[in-house]
Amino acid sequence: MARGDDLSQPRGAAGSRQYDPEAFGRFSEAIARFLGTARYLAFQTVFLALWFALNGFRILKIDLYPFIFMTLLLSLQAAYAAPLILLAQNRQAERDQAEIERDRLLNARSLADTEFLAREMAAIRVSLERKVDRDDLSEEIARLVDAIERATGVRMDSPVSPESGPEPERPGPSA
Repeated sequence: MARGDDLSQPRGAAGSRQYDPEAFGRFSEAIARFLGTARYLAFQTVFLALWFALNGFRILKIDLYPFIFMTLLLSLQAAYAAPLILLAQNRQAERDQAEIERDRLLNARSLADTEFLAREMAAIRVSLERKVDRDDLSEEIARLVDAIERATGVRMDSPVSPESGPEPERPGPSA
């Protein structure tokens, strides 16, 4: 068994720190959120105004050459802020892509359910069209009454209509 396959020991050197990409991603998102706020812009504006005032009027001699150190600080800030913001944007894009995929699957499932219900409703409509209704029954009763009258030679009064209900029984000719 190779040393890398030994499952009884954790990977990595003993006591070494493990890199957690999720923790760094959350950190970069927190920085990116802070850099995009009005509070940060106000803080940076006040800081630069103080730097100009103190260093421009030579109250504090922080920067021996006018504003070179301030330019270095701003460049370092931009050098670190840009990749952190890009990392946060990439993580947001991955979350958006996962959400789009979930929405696509949900929409496909909803479309399948809708199509199933439409087919079921169409089947119900077809079966209702084939259902016997009052008109069909009255026509059949009239046809049967006519056939009985011809066969027996006895004239019957009007057949039972759905609106009037059954008529009282009348004694027929005795055989």
